[in-house]
Amino acid sequence: MKPLKLPLVALLLGVVGCGPKETAKQPAATNQTDSANPITAPLDYVGAVGRAAQHSAKVIDTVQISNAIRQFHAVEDRYPKDLGELVSSGYLVSVPQMPPGQRIEYNPNTGQVRVVRQSPPAPPVPANRPSGLPAAR
Repeated sequence: MKPLKLPLVALLLGVVGCGPKETAKQPAATNQTDSANPITAPLDYVGAVGRAAQHSAKVIDTVQISNAIRQFHAVEDRYPKDLGELVSSGYLVSVPQMPPGQRIEYNPNTGQVRVVRQSPPAPPVPANRPSGLPAAR
């Protein structure tokens, strides 16, 4: 009986150890696009360069505004009321324009500047209601 147990245990371990293997998922690359088509690769590249240029311009402009606010605060011992005060005081030549769909948000209480996405404007509400619609209650 003993010689029979050893091959059974070895067979059992072989079957259990040879089960399906789970593969670890590879993390997605940060610059990877959904398209892996070599035909569209030049367009993907141009789009990535454009997005990088917008991002770097946004960061540079934000740092420029933050530095002007710090200089203003050091001299005036207060934060400017708005970003226009930095221009009128000579700390900025002009308030930088953000990329389309983004705007600068400034908190005069803390001196914090950040760039936020600008929500699209709401559609205009018609002044006259068509006669076929019921009145609002």
